[in-house]
Amino acid sequence: MSSSFRTRFSPAPTGFLHVGSARSALFCWLAARHNQGEVMLRVEDTNAQLYKPEFLDNMLWTLEWLGLGFDGETVFQSKRAERYAEVTGALIASGQAYGCDCTTEDVKARSAAAGKPGAGYDGHCRERGLVPGEGIAARFRVPDEGATEFDDIVRGTVRFEHQSIDDFVIQRANGSAVFFVPNAVDDLDMEITHVVRGDDLLNTVPKVLLIRRAMPGGEAFPEPTYAHLPMIVNEGRKKLSKRRDDVAVEDYQKGGYIPEAMSNYLAVLGWGPPDGIEIRPREEIIDLFRLEDVVPSSAFFDRQKLDHFNAHYLRALPVASVLEGAAPFLPTDLPESVTEMAPHIQERARTFIEFADMAGFLISNELETDEASWAKVLKIPAAAAILDAALRDYPRTDWSAEALHEATGQIAEEAGLGLAKAQAPIRVAVTGRTVGPPLFESLVALGRERSLARLTDARQRLGATTP
Repeated sequence: MSSSFRTRFSPAPTGFLHVGSARSALFCWLAARHNQGEVMLRVEDTNAQLYKPEFLDNMLWTLEWLGLGFDGETVFQSKRAERYAEVTGALIASGQAYGCDCTTEDVKARSAAAGKPGAGYDGHCRERGLVPGEGIAARFRVPDEGATEFDDIVRGTVRFEHQSIDDFVIQRANGSAVFFVPNAVDDLDMEITHVVRGDDLLNTVPKVLLIRRAMPGGEAFPEPTYAHLPMIVNEGRKKLSKRRDDVAVEDYQKGGYIPEAMSNYLAVLGWGPPDGIEIRPREEIIDLFRLEDVVPSSAFFDRQKLDHFNAHYLRALPVASVLEGAAPFLPTDLPESVTEMAPHIQERARTFIEFADMAGFLISNELETDEASWAKVLKIPAAAAILDAALRDYPRTDWSAEALHEATGQIAEEAGLGLAKAQAPIRVAVTGRTVGPPLFESLVALGRERSLARLTDARQRLGATTP
């Protein structure tokens, strides 16, 4: 089990897959593929209260949607409890760990009494001789002096002074291992050469390395090289939050995004190709991707930029694939007019949901008008006159895109407006929105009868005079 490059994605499936976790998984995968190495999946499922199998199923389904697969068998930490207990026992036997029965309240009370409210653990149980077991946790004895230092591909040399690290719990009072031990043990046993993950875990590294350097056999395989990825932030430069932002990858799948576009966009959150071309096939991203090129500054999750990526991918799809992708958002009995207009809608839609929305005027007899679009049209003083002219001229116009274009041009000239402005009231009247496929092709697809009926309804709603 030896590879010159082996990394791992180690999620704790306690809910949906966060876009930050998805980016970490993607960077692990890209780095492994670029270096002809391996990427393993290790599930941190030791917290029985939070872990649920359905969370893991959802995570795996989401990763599969993004096109990410893993090498080897999945490692479940819940099945390795004996190995963690073995290592913890060895640390206790060597004096590197000791028993502690302090509660959180005890630690806070002593800190307050010492005039240091908020201070951490004070080493109270170091020399008490308690044996870890039922009701007694185990803490790692951090050296009083010195520092733990390591090199990070993204962050450079990172150093943590031991004076800033409290003796930390490695085994809970119920006997279960705390994150640091499984992390150290599994990276060693799985011969992990590179750890690629979010920078929110940077401060866990010294504790993991202290355990690894103290445990029997810890030197059997070289310590991994770390690469801590920059935080993903929103437009306010704050960490993405499920209370404020769309952070679940599955929301984007349900929102009509294309997986290749989502994956491409996640790839440039903190990394950029040397030639500056961001939208490109995955094979090219693999060839160009280097962890050394990841920037340490936070990465802005720009929804508009994601939409731009998605629109690019959507336009490149065959029409049949677009209709297939939009199918979950469309009725099963689509009128032929939608298929006819699909290439035009495809050029303007950014997501499959937008495609379905733009096609909606062809599907339902009851037009759903976007009120913001209607209000915008009302600002045009000539709106009523334009609708009147359309109702006057369209009935005697040949029902083709070319003839309707010419007739509308004459209406615009009569109103003293450019064609684009003159089209606006007509577009909203027949499609319900200001943005959509070409107007004249839309009129043809909708048909003369339905188009005139909608123009009549809009004129009646507009009233005898415009505001």
